[in-house]
Amino acid sequence: MSKTVRIEPNVQFVKELQEVGGDDLKKCYQCATCSVACPMSPADNPYPRKEMVWAQWGLKDKLLNDIDIWLCHNCGTCSDLCPRGAKPGDLLAALRNMTYRKLVPPAIIGEWMSSPKHLPILAGIPAVIFGIVWMIRAAMVGSFFPVTEEGKIVYGNLFPSDFTIDPIFGLTALFVVICFAVGVRNLIEGFKGTVTDTFVIGYKKPTIKEAIIDAIKYEVLQHTRFKDCIDEPADEERVKGHLLLFYGFVACFIVTSIVAVAHWGGKVIPFLAPIGHTPMPLWSPVKILANVGAVLLLTGLTLLTRRRLNLERRKSRSNYYDWYLLGVIWAVTLTGIGSEVFRLAAVAPLAFFTYYLHLVSIFMLIAYLPWSKLGHLVYRTTALIYARYVGRLPIGEKLIEDEKVFVI
Repeated sequence: MSKTVRIEPNVQFVKELQEVGGDDLKKCYQCATCSVACPMSPADNPYPRKEMVWAQWGLKDKLLNDIDIWLCHNCGTCSDLCPRGAKPGDLLAALRNMTYRKLVPPAIIGEWMSSPKHLPILAGIPAVIFGIVWMIRAAMVGSFFPVTEEGKIVYGNLFPSDFTIDPIFGLTALFVVICFAVGVRNLIEGFKGTVTDTFVIGYKKPTIKEAIIDAIKYEVLQHTRFKDCIDEPADEERVKGHLLLFYGFVACFIVTSIVAVAHWGGKVIPFLAPIGHTPMPLWSPVKILANVGAVLLLTGLTLLTRRRLNLERRKSRSNYYDWYLLGVIWAVTLTGIGSEVFRLAAVAPLAFFTYYLHLVSIFMLIAYLPWSKLGHLVYRTTALIYARYVGRLPIGEKLIEDEKVFVI
């Protein structure tokens, strides 16, 4: 006797999904062109056709716990070939956007991140924090734009690390790490209820360590699946842009870590202090690495922004999450470069104001990370690791030679 399955559509969820980028989902008439065209969709239980069905029915729990929305890298091929213009790629992006909003508390931040009308709040929080620091320090040193007796600009005189910058960003980073830990836990718990082991006969299941190493090696460091998405020259530009942006962030992270370790470690081990002393001369290896990182960020941003501007007429529309992320990274990069240029030019008012904007933009990038599109760096990596661990994705570059594959 067949089992009756009761489906309860969530109409409100469908409306919310349409608001965050999935507004064309009702055009889908289930031809499955998208699943066939996707270069990365597995033969067993392929996507994104099933996601289109679930979305039309408003099956919220299935969709928000669906690992495949993270395995998609949004190349846009499915949207480009859809005969009805349903834009499946946009739907999966919209589902990720909705997940960012609801995966981690406090939910209010996710709400703020979902609409440009809340941008004044997101920018206003760090603007007030660093504005207060600026006013207090200016009163203490007797100037809003202090310079040394030699006429040099030292940002630490107005925004000292010991009791302003490091504590503020240290606590912010701790908050973000805790939020990501909660988000990753929630993500995995959702996967456990929807993803089953799909290993083929004779295939050894990897350990979680092997899955982590494999995902980091191929997906994070080499962008292997991004490269699989290449369908035309514009997609190659996308891969290059992501790689340049990623390694630009890596370079800046290394520089920040060196400065922080040298500064605080120098209080215990004196010979470390000079390594992180700022401002650094242009020939310092740490400064050179910082400038290389800035160039990588600038180049990557240019490629990705150009692609984003051309994307609508080619395949799909951009949404607020896309532009918010690009805008904040542009702000971080340009104010960082401007802070260095104006400091070297000894233009104190412009230098300090630009540095103030740099701090505000960095706070906006880091503090809201678990609810922004950049959060995919953690969430997608988690999904890729889990997918390898359960056999949804192959481990490493091992190939199955036998064409007859039996799933167990």
